[in-house]
Amino acid sequence: QVQLVESGGGLVQAGGSLRLSCAASGSIFSINIMGWYRQAPGKQRELVAIITSSGSTNYADSVKGRFTISRDNAKKTVYLQMDSLKPEDTAVYYCKAFSVTVHYWGQGTQVTVSS
Repeated sequence: QVQLVESGGGLVQAGGSLRLSCAASGSIFSINIMGWYRQAPGKQRELVAIITSSGSTNYADSVKGRFTISRDNAKKTVYLQMDSLKPEDTAVYYCKAFSVTVHYWGQGTQVTVSS
């Protein structure tokens, strides 16, 4: 089992920045990829960014150039630096840890961007 605890969400004005953190604990040796997803009201959950154990990253087109995913293996933590935030970035952001055979979700953290 893997436990994920997110933090760092909140309310910010358009153009501002937030940094989300996701701390992992448990059997993390089974995990290859960690990432961030988001779900806005009335919409499906969507990929924001992922990072592999080797450090390769992938981003949704909507956040490229504005968001940066990183990881600190010693702290077992993944970060999402969000800059130039837009109202359409408003959503619950979820951390996900997964491999081919397993996946785990965090409880989510609310990000609200006001115009």
